[in-house]
Amino acid sequence: MRRLWFAWAWLDGDWRENVAVAIDDAGRIAEVETGVSPAGSEAVPGIALPGLPNLHSHGFQRAMAGLAERGQRPGEDFWSWRHVMYRTANEFDPDEIEAVTAMAYVEMLEAGFTAVAEFHYLHHDKDGTPYANRVELAGRIVAAARASGIGLTLLPCLYSAGGIGRVAEPGQRRFINDIDGFCRLHEETASMLRSEMPGAALGVAPHSLRAARPEDVARIAALFPAGPIHCHAAEQVAEVDDCVAALGARPVEWLLDHAGVDARWCLIHATHMGASETEAMARSGAVAGLCPLTEADLGDGIFDGARFLESGGRFGIGSDSLIRIDAAAELRQLDGSQRLRDRRRVVLSPNGSAGTALYAGALRGGAQALNLPVGAIAPGARADIVVLDRDGTDLAALPPGFWLDQFVFVGGSKLIDRVYAAGRVVVEQGRHVAREAAVARFRPVLRRLAAAL
Repeated sequence: MRRLWFAWAWLDGDWRENVAVAIDDAGRIAEVETGVSPAGSEAVPGIALPGLPNLHSHGFQRAMAGLAERGQRPGEDFWSWRHVMYRTANEFDPDEIEAVTAMAYVEMLEAGFTAVAEFHYLHHDKDGTPYANRVELAGRIVAAARASGIGLTLLPCLYSAGGIGRVAEPGQRRFINDIDGFCRLHEETASMLRSEMPGAALGVAPHSLRAARPEDVARIAALFPAGPIHCHAAEQVAEVDDCVAALGARPVEWLLDHAGVDARWCLIHATHMGASETEAMARSGAVAGLCPLTEADLGDGIFDGARFLESGGRFGIGSDSLIRIDAAAELRQLDGSQRLRDRRRVVLSPNGSAGTALYAGALRGGAQALNLPVGAIAPGARADIVVLDRDGTDLAALPPGFWLDQFVFVGGSKLIDRVYAAGRVVVEQGRHVAREAAVARFRPVLRRLAAAL
């Protein structure tokens, strides 16, 4: 059993000194002791934090980061960006999907994310034909996760329509399954995970009310009685308007009334909700899956964080389109958006440290959304630990009560020195141990994609 010792570690919402963490052969924390000497342990310099869960990722989109930032016409918006995404999705073969996803996961670990929920809707070959191995591309996601060391919740995505009441577009051909085909795909994914990555979690993701038939979304919880359920909801105003016109209700309102939304659910974005929807979603126990950097990049809008948290809601953060992979920056963008909208400071934590409230909230909601034993340095948890460099930074001059504010609002990922994933060192001196190999596979894919787009 491996034993690590930290001068300071964040345990159950508080800073504790002289902490020893025992890790078993499976990469789980067996024991945590405080106020002990480093004798018999590996002394690790720095400040230990639980790694953050990333509750929303589309791994293949890492390759298009920065390639969709050019205006082609007046009024560029989410819907024009989506066409670039479709073109990107239809470029890759399985080897390239694995290479791009592995690069994204390497960067997540360097940025403080130690587990990820992969919202996986790229299922078929380029012409829309299922692979002979129906879970070929899900297997590539698993291979990327194993190579990087990141914890994984795999979310096969049901994508069955091109809009409410509309057939799918040609650009969506790699995504589409009917409900029966999707159930077979999900079953085969479960079998693959049991053999290839038994520590991973499996959930399900009805894409959204615009991309999965509403009648199928309403049946999801019954069809898949175990595991988390993730669903995009109310990201764009046009989506809300279409839902009201077709179903007589706003997206989150409809899901709450018809889909049995509860603590298993994570509603991604949930940007455009009325006050009553926001309060009802908070009461449901569902997690709000917020992706502030992507939401800013796509011009989605601003989530009503203050009302949601005041109503007892839980949130987590995700990287979504992977325009930038940075855990602290996501939290900073979330907090900053609330300040800009309300023209006030410290909106989400009026009674204490903003950095602490943001980090603790994202740990709690992220762990719930991933359905993995993550988000804490505690017995039974996966040994996912982010170590900040205390020497030579502002942290060295400040008492512990300011450390999370400094990480979230000031230093960010540049403060990360070392990362443990399931007890294994995957990042040293801020760089993933497999970065060079990941870059060597990723760079030719990016070069070819840039030429194709």
